[in-house]
Amino acid sequence: METKNKIALVTGGSRGLGKNTALKIASKGIDIILTYQSQQKEAENTVEEIIKLGVNAIALQLNVADSKTFDSFFTEVKLSLKSVFNTDKFDFLINNAGIGIHASFADTTEEQFDNLVNIHFKGAFFLTQKALPVLQDGGAIVNISSGLARFSTPGYAAYASMKGAMETLTKYQAKELGSRGIRANIIAPGAIETDFGNGMVRDNEQINIAIAAQTALGRVGLPDDIGGVVAFLCTEDAKWINAQRIEVSGGMFL
Repeated sequence: METKNKIALVTGGSRGLGKNTALKIASKGIDIILTYQSQQKEAENTVEEIIKLGVNAIALQLNVADSKTFDSFFTEVKLSLKSVFNTDKFDFLINNAGIGIHASFADTTEEQFDNLVNIHFKGAFFLTQKALPVLQDGGAIVNISSGLARFSTPGYAAYASMKGAMETLTKYQAKELGSRGIRANIIAPGAIETDFGNGMVRDNEQINIAIAAQTALGRVGLPDDIGGVVAFLCTEDAKWINAQRIEVSGGMFL
């Protein structure tokens, strides 16, 4: 009988960290369902890249900020699992989708705050909850935090607070889902060169140099520094790692 590949669902997998994560997971022989919000062409291009690695992949549209759509999204996931992957469960959920809003505590608007809550905390909370019936026993959840939940850089009060909430939630997920053999961990990237926050770290040379000077390995991060850590957490080698916050920052602000 043919052994089926395991399957990972990666939110926000069409570009940046999510794309790198999806490719790194695929390189471990794991099939991919990735989500995108609006960049359908980018998502389809990423799917093509993944398929070239010898595994199966599809892209589904999802707005993680709108929890009312999650039921219909998982109806679509179930149909895809059956029609594309010939199974009824997936193994790994990567809550990667996110945005960056840079605003001081004093200037953060309620609209900005609500947007960050909906995407980074409420969205990840309820998407994971809705995933439970189709998440395989013995599978894993990987959430994404930020170095900003450990150290404080002015301008990220709301964003970092959501990440702190996700770090606490991860422990509760590990505790409450342990009876099903499901592990939950959270990784915390440092500053990364992506289009996150309008490409601030990538495109602002002064910020880039300043962060590199405060990082033990002497540079800012790249997407390629992060995806492999998430992929590792989806392997048997990581089967005893649970409820952990793993910072992947090159040693930032030590």
